[in-house]
Amino acid sequence: MDKSIKIYIAVLVFILGVILLIDRDQPKPIDWQPTYSVNDKIPYGLYVFDKEIDGFFKNHKVERISTVTPYEFLNSKYDEDTLVENYKIKGNFINISENNTIDEQSIKEIFYFVSHGNNAFLSMKTFPQYLLDTLKVEISSDFLNANNTVVELANKKTNPKKYTFSQQSEYYFSKIDTLNTTVLGYQGTKSNPKKHIDYVKVPYRQGFFYLHTQPVAFTNYNLLKANHYQYAESVLSYLPKGDIFWYTKQKDDLSQSSLRYIMSQSGLKWAWYFFLIGMLIFMIFNAKRKQRIVPIIKPLQNSTVDFTKTIGNLYYQEGDHKNIIDKKIIYFLEKIRTDYLIDTTKLDDAFIQKLQHKTGKNQTDIQALIFLINEHRNSYHGSLEEDLIRINNAIEKILH
Repeated sequence: MDKSIKIYIAVLVFILGVILLIDRDQPKPIDWQPTYSVNDKIPYGLYVFDKEIDGFFKNHKVERISTVTPYEFLNSKYDEDTLVENYKIKGNFINISENNTIDEQSIKEIFYFVSHGNNAFLSMKTFPQYLLDTLKVEISSDFLNANNTVVELANKKTNPKKYTFSQQSEYYFSKIDTLNTTVLGYQGTKSNPKKHIDYVKVPYRQGFFYLHTQPVAFTNYNLLKANHYQYAESVLSYLPKGDIFWYTKQKDDLSQSSLRYIMSQSGLKWAWYFFLIGMLIFMIFNAKRKQRIVPIIKPLQNSTVDFTKTIGNLYYQEGDHKNIIDKKIIYFLEKIRTDYLIDTTKLDDAFIQKLQHKTGKNQTDIQALIFLINEHRNSYHGSLEEDLIRINNAIEKILH
């Protein structure tokens, strides 16, 4: 593994370790997100309500609807085989959510369910437009007073107390059918005596709709705070006796990613982000392909020349000049044959011409060398030492 890559990995591991060490002792931040999920124990989940709902509706069956839509559930309970077509079940359909989570087809089915003598309790900040138009009610919002809203019931005999909620709804019913609609609750502020309607009972054929704009009353935070659970009990006490069919839509934003746990933990999440950033930086700086260092390979030495020189020095030291001259001539002719591909059998004028053309050396120098070689071969010897010097110098001129 490349040394630079090891350094990058070591730095990333060190950063991840520091982040996890710092995050280990940090208290987990409270999630104030309003999810209204029965599985969430965070302040604005419905975990407590899910555990206590049997106490709110004593002696009545509570059936949770979570895997199908209200339309699929209610339609499956409709009996078409009898002479008088009706639902096989009787009671109250309820839904508590931050905003409308019911599709239009299910809303129409709920209307049909209510028209057969049943009831529907819907607690949410905003309602389906189809429902508002059919029941002739309108909603508005008052954001200016949303931080100090006080809620109370219209019937003081039911519950005379007032309650102040956190994360309360700023929506209220601004228009109702006063001839048919019954007001069950109000919301207002401590500084403003004017009250807005937040809980109504609206008849629809043989049944009733109970519409409530303060779903925060049923969350974990408020059910466990002081005596706020009494308000939730009082709101639900208006429902007629009967079985409860509670539509508890699960969170549809639950990630199915394998990184879900990592992203849910602050330290791991930031460690993951640092890892991705580090990898991005690494790829940017290493995007250009690195060329490996090409080693310098020394050319092979001509050991033949070195060997010849060594042998020549040996003969020179022994004083055998004739033998040295012979070896010099042999070396020279071998060099000519190897490098210039010239036949050295006859050292005549034709040979001189070829050698001059291929080497570009002075023709006079070549003729002098060939003369010395032929003279030596013809056994004409003067001073061998002087002959050796002349032949050696002549060869050097041609080969260098």
